Amino acid sequence: MRSARRGTTWLALLVACGLLSLGALPGCATTQQTAAKKQAESKRILEARERRQEKRSKSDQQEGKQR
Repeated sequence: MRSARRGTTWLALLVACGLLSLGALPGCATTQQTAAKKQAESKRILEARERRQEKRSKSDQQEGKQR
């Protein structure tokens, strides 16, 4: 009887680990989606900063020509 009980315990442990793994998979996808959104947001911020700096440098150059 002892080996049957041990087999049942292992089976229960295996099932529990499998269920935990299945539950973690959607979490990984959500994390990847969040990371992609943050990366896209960072890219937009950097592009906007670059445009502002270009405008600022053009206006500084025009002021230099006027002096």
